[in-house]
Amino acid sequence: MKEKNTPTIGFIGAGTTGTALAVRLAQQGYHVIAVSSRSLTSAEKLAGRISNCKVYNGAQEVAGIAQLVFITTPDDTISKVAAEIKWCNGQNVVHCSGAHSIDILEPARQLGANTGCFHPLQTFASVDQAIENIPGSTFAIEAQEPLSSTLKEMATALEGDWVILKAGDKVLYHAAAVFACNYLVTLVKLATDLWQTFEVPPAQATKALMPLLRGTLSNIENVGLPNCLTGPIARGDLGTINRHLESLEKQATPLLSIYKELAVQTIPIAVAKGRIDSQRAEELQALLR
Repeated sequence: MKEKNTPTIGFIGAGTTGTALAVRLAQQGYHVIAVSSRSLTSAEKLAGRISNCKVYNGAQEVAGIAQLVFITTPDDTISKVAAEIKWCNGQNVVHCSGAHSIDILEPARQLGANTGCFHPLQTFASVDQAIENIPGSTFAIEAQEPLSSTLKEMATALEGDWVILKAGDKVLYHAAAVFACNYLVTLVKLATDLWQTFEVPPAQATKALMPLLRGTLSNIENVGLPNCLTGPIARGDLGTINRHLESLEKQATPLLSIYKELAVQTIPIAVAKGRIDSQRAEELQALLR
């Protein structure tokens, strides 16, 4: 890949997110030249994946050589790192937290740096998986110009989309990601727990459910909300839902309230799809409440 005429880039923090971003940006021709980390081993592994990237002992050394610095440390240390560095006027400083706004980079802004956030809306279970998952992701960007345009260009170079957020948007943006990603894991766990009532172990249950999960994700992507909704709520099937409630009450009581709440939240989707009318929606509400 031909190198781009872009600022030199350094990373403070060589964890999963930092490594994945550094590798992918370098693959797209960006000048990733410096890295430091609390773990020397992690920093060396990151640098080993990128030509002409050097490991530095401290964050200040990275900030002293790179025009654009990514702080990819754990969220609770970003502000501390930003406060300890002597930033230059006009330097670009970016964090990748999904929950925090650029306010945590205020010490850098006070020294004249341009501050921003560049959060990949993606799940990273390991470094290799993160590198594989980044292309095509949406990036939440919070920054003023000209840094905002630089980050938009990065998102595009990474084959992704971008969305501009304000400081007040970040917490609910992150909560939405938790619903879509983390709590999906929780729902699958609850489903596999139910399979254990008929003596199917979790690993086998997960394997059996995976085609259903993939089909659901495909429907969401290709058919879209609300038309992708299937199942008894979408059909207004009171009898089936009642049997679910009876069985859960007898055999999996802790899941009963969760099932009811999710069902209630699903009713408006079914109405929007047009498969049930307002009367059937009220009947479903009565059954579930």
